[in-house]
Amino acid sequence: MTNDTGLDIHVYVAPMRPVPNPAAEAAGVTPMWSPCSSTLITGETEALLVDALITYDQADALAEWIKGFGKKLVGVLFTHGHSDHTFGLTRLREHFPGLRGLATRGVLERTRFEKATMGPYWQSVFGDQVPGDPVLPELLEGDSISLDGHRLSVLDLGQGDIEDSTILYVPQLDAVVAGDICYNQVHMMTAFTDDEKREAWIANLDRIAAMNPRIVVSGHKRVDAPDTPDTIEQSKQYLRDWGRVAAEQETAEGIFGEMMKLHGDRDNPYTLLLCAQLTVQNRG
Repeated sequence: MTNDTGLDIHVYVAPMRPVPNPAAEAAGVTPMWSPCSSTLITGETEALLVDALITYDQADALAEWIKGFGKKLVGVLFTHGHSDHTFGLTRLREHFPGLRGLATRGVLERTRFEKATMGPYWQSVFGDQVPGDPVLPELLEGDSISLDGHRLSVLDLGQGDIEDSTILYVPQLDAVVAGDICYNQVHMMTAFTDDEKREAWIANLDRIAAMNPRIVVSGHKRVDAPDTPDTIEQSKQYLRDWGRVAAEQETAEGIFGEMMKLHGDRDNPYTLLLCAQLTVQNRG
């Protein structure tokens, strides 16, 4: 995906992988971790990575892919603080010594929180494939990153599947790297939202749509799915359907079943099952 400025955009997707959860298997749902993307913006001599995956093997494969472009990797921008997009920095620095992770203030705070509190959880999911002492990003000063003299905009939108979510806007390519504000043919992580947060999430999807992008890269996307702007409206519809179904159904099984009728063609129903279970548990 090229234009005459010399900038290109390339998307790498780590496919779904099994994770341990016997209870999900007993319920007839295969426990998997969703496919996850990293995006490389390349210029004439430099490259910027957006998001870094999580496990050692994912980061190793990502690093070899990056090396194939023959560009100087100037940094990794984190769109949000979830560890499945940030822990890979630790391993990437072995391939690219001194590589800088960059994050806005809110994203940086979330990475600190996850490092301090969620290590045992990630190790229960991925075992020794995740770092025990993950490298943290540094604070991004300003609201843009220069790549071979081209200004790439970092926009702090707020609510996605987590608060303090950012996007990278590449106006030269009419491209938005949306992180987990947008999903592409994968069940969405809604468990940590309420009606108000989902409305804010939908409003941020509207903000992306108003930019009229030609390319929209989702943080979680099906392998080989096109990075097209129709994923914005698809994500909005999923959130609307989730809010209605979760309000109508009293049980996790009910939520799961109704959402599968509407969105059963999306990857990884395991995420949907977890969201339904957590939503019902949190009703108290």
